[in-house]
Amino acid sequence: MKVGILGSGVVGQTLGSGFIKYHHEVMIGTRNASKLTEWKEQNGDSANVGSFSEAAAYADVIVLAVKGSTAKDALELAGVENLKGKTILDATNPIADVAPEDGTLQFFTDSTKSLMEHLQEAFPESNFVKAFSCIGAYNMINPQYEAGKPSMFICGNNQDAKKTTGEIVKMFGFEVEDMGTAIAARGIEPLCILWCIPGFINNQWTHAFKLLKK
Repeated sequence: MKVGILGSGVVGQTLGSGFIKYHHEVMIGTRNASKLTEWKEQNGDSANVGSFSEAAAYADVIVLAVKGSTAKDALELAGVENLKGKTILDATNPIADVAPEDGTLQFFTDSTKSLMEHLQEAFPESNFVKAFSCIGAYNMINPQYEAGKPSMFICGNNQDAKKTTGEIVKMFGFEVEDMGTAIAARGIEPLCILWCIPGFINNQWTHAFKLLKK
């Protein structure tokens, strides 16, 4: 599988290395190729760097790993035609550019519509699936916890896209929890706020969510 990653920060690089670990080809789309020199050297011939549009055109599956406030711009740079019909793993969160209050982040969206819903409406011929939005980058690939595999909450409107995403999530060592259509992103995205509170208050950034069932 060829994977195009839009975003060259720690999330994009971590997921990119994860895909390469499992023998997939990766191209990270970026506006600053020089920041990926070390990543490319560490990951060998399967690691490629290009523009947003080059990464999107290259890909069978796309990962959106930019700041939520720049997500729509990044997709526009990738090109509507390059995104058409493709599965897009949406790892973004709508975090506002203001300081957290008592460790609690603020969003620039409200409870009536998630960021992913806005993106799905803006790019209706692409298949967005929320994933990897409620855990830190350093635990995105095969995390180890005494309680077992953590949960990864996903949602989206296209069943085939969710199936592909679920296979990726399992490959990376998580249990898949399918929460339904894109509307469920209204519940998944705020988990980022909850996940970050122990980090801001206690400098604890290695935890994960797990859905327990009886």
